[in-house]
This record gives sequence, C-alpha cells and structure tokens, in this order.
Amino acid sequence: MDQIVIKGLQIFANHGVYKEEQEKGQTFVVNATLHFDTSKAGRTDELSDSVDYGKICELIKDFMTQYHMNLLETIANRLARKILMAYPEIEAVTLEIEKPEAPIPMKFENVSVKIHRSWHTAFIAFGSNMGDRLSYINDAIANLKADMRCEVKKVSKFVESRPYGEVEQDNFYNGVLELRTLLEPKELLEFLQAEERHAGRVRKEHWGPRTLDLDILYFDDMVIENDDLTIPHVDMQHRDFVLVPLSEIAPYKRHPLIGLTSKEMLRKLKDSYVTRK
Repeated sequence: MDQIVIKGLQIFANHGVYKEEQEKGQTFVVNATLHFDTSKAGRTDELSDSVDYGKICELIKDFMTQYHMNLLETIANRLARKILMAYPEIEAVTLEIEKPEAPIPMKFENVSVKIHRSWHTAFIAFGSNMGDRLSYINDAIANLKADMRCEVKKVSKFVESRPYGEVEQDNFYNGVLELRTLLEPKELLEFLQAEERHAGRVRKEHWGPRTLDLDILYFDDMVIENDDLTIPHVDMQHRDFVLVPLSEIAPYKRHPLIGLTSKEMLRKLKDSYVTRK
C-alpha cells in the first residue's frame, strides 16, 4: 500500500496525568503514515484524487488542542480513528505520539506511543425466528449503518430456514452482510451483542429461539480462538442458511482454515435447512 508520511509535526497541548501538565501544557510531536492507493492521483495530478495532508495536519492540531487526555495511548487511538473516519479513502494509519518533555526525573531522549489502525472487512450472519423477524433484522442493520465506525457494503437477500439443532421452534429468517469497520474483533463482538440485547434476546438454551442472532463469520483473514470469540465461525461450513446468502455476496471468499470458497463449501453440503429464498 502506498504511503504519505507526516513527520515531526509539533503541537503544544495540555495532555498528561499530572495537574501541572494539564495547566502549563507542553510540546507533543506527531508522526503519521497514511496508507492508501495513490495511483489515481498519480495519473490525474489532481489534489481531489489524493489526500490533502495539509488539512490532515490541521485536523491533528485541532484534535490535540481541543481535547484533554491523560494518556498517550488514548490520544493515539482516538486520533487514529478520527483520521480514518474523516478520510475513509485512507485504508490505514500508523500513528506515533512523542512526548519529549515528559515529567521523568532522569535523563532520557524521548517517550512515545506508536499504533497501527485500519479499516477491516467482516462478514456478519444474521437471523431471527421470534416476533417481527424482519424488523429485528432491519433495525440491527440500520444501527450498523448509523455508526460512523461501520460501513455496510452489501446485504444478501433473506432466506427462510428450518431450525438447526434439535430444539423445537419456528423457522428463521437468515442472511449475511459485508461490513467495513474500524472496530477490532472484540469491539465488534460487544457491539453485536449489545444489538442482540437491544432486540430483547435472552440466552436460555443452546440453539434455542431468538429475536436476533448476529455472528461474526470472518474478520479479514484472521484466525481467533479464545473463550469469548472464535473466527472463522466454527460451524459455518455445515450451514446452508449461512452459505447460501454468503455465496450471493462473496462467492469467492476463501475460508482461511478450510481453504474452500463460499461456493465450494456450499456445493459440498448434503443437508439443507433453507426452505425458501
């Protein structure tokens, strides 16, 4: 990915844990690397096809001087997201905040925090089989669209499916959406679980009925296995009510562990749960 580098931007601001830092202020140094495709600007020679790094410097200065934070970590994380939300054509930003005048009672050269933040691509499976199924799903999609940290790129057609598992219950409406997001995996999980709670979901039994079900199928090409989150979704390759809508919007998306595309996994299925498209 191409880069524009802003190095050594000096800004006087009032950040710090100690009262003296907050009152007197000090000089901070910002280094920012903007990752984005410069090929169009290279062809047209038009600023409108590039990123105006002068305006980004102004954004950084305004942010640093308007807000007051205790930690460099907080400054770096919030500023990185501010830049990415203001300039969605930037795919990622590497940001370093230096604090050369930090209150350390010994000789030192510099203190800094350096982070890398980027847009991610996630695929989310959704489903509902209680109450007004369409409203629960559509409300959740609308809330994702309304969040500035998220951009819903594609939404599949809905399918109706009989329940997966051995619990007697009504049929589901299911589908899959593609999401561009600044949220990290655990943040996205928390966001989706909050949407489920907002829809009145109560987790009483495994594979039981639910007002709203939101599952992360893929997050970039990450493989995550812990007590709270498993990506790719552990059972997606056995569910045609996931693979049918996923094949509609991402037929050639390849499973990072199995190595098969959405269409290939769907062709290998023997059991079908989808009753109506």
